[in-house]
Amino acid sequence: MSHIVSVESQLRDPAGVSAACHRLGLSAPVHKTVKLFSGEATGLAVQLPDWDYPIVIDTASGEVRYDNYGGRWGEQSRLDAFLQAYAVEVVKAQSRRNASMLGSFRSGKGEKGEAALQDIPPAGKRSQIMSSCFSPFPSASL
Repeated sequence: MSHIVSVESQLRDPAGVSAACHRLGLSAPVHKTVKLFSGEATGLAVQLPDWDYPIVIDTASGEVRYDNYGGRWGEQSRLDAFLQAYAVEVVKAQSRRNASMLGSFRSGKGEKGEAALQDIPPAGKRSQIMSSCFSPFPSASL
């Protein structure tokens, strides 16, 4: 029996794109129009290792355009690793924003704030949870 899985990624956070590039040791993304094999694309251009053409991210639409000719012009695992790094960096940034909001909430008075704080796992446990959710793909070594 066949199973079809469809995953659609939307990359809308330019800071997340930059952080993913930094995380993977890639050059910083540059906003420009890029000539791909079949056409042009405008957005944040990211050059993945061993790819003939860069990927181009339109953060307004979330669309990622690329041409790797079915893996002949660039290994899919490189794009997969980038998408995973982007997801990790966006979650980290959102977690920081939430922690900042929680810090200001914590300084307020009242039972609601105290009750909510009791439900937050200790720092070590949060790290374990995050690392178990975002382990790197073994096949995507950059």
